[in-house]
Amino acid sequence: MLTIRLFRVGRKNQPAFKIVVCNKQNAASRGRFVEEVGFYDPLTKQRNLKGDRVKYWLSVGAKASPTVHNMLVTDKVVEGPKIAKHKLSKKPASPIGGPAAPAAGQAVPPKAEQTSAAPETTLEASKEVSPESKP
Repeated sequence: MLTIRLFRVGRKNQPAFKIVVCNKQNAASRGRFVEEVGFYDPLTKQRNLKGDRVKYWLSVGAKASPTVHNMLVTDKVVEGPKIAKHKLSKKPASPIGGPAAPAAGQAVPPKAEQTSAAPETTLEASKEVSPESKP
């Protein structure tokens, strides 16, 4: 299956990306890709896309990566909504100010059972005075 993705080129701390069509299972390393369809420089935000070639590869069955898809939507090469590229955390969120969720592998202490029955002694019962203690 073909995919349209970013292929990093450039020096250390000076990234630049080619937008290439390559096989999904194999990385696009060392120039092993089917075709270069664009260029992206994140430092200057400069983009160069060959819209007709991108449309051709999409019509043949290639899928765009989420980042490239969002670029295509922004440049109006493809119509549709943008794709969220950040994944949500799988950890359950703990309430603010509440106890933190236990880490993986830790045992959760059992909660004490609460009974709904009222205690036998009440305030009024404790105020009663026995006849022997009257002055």
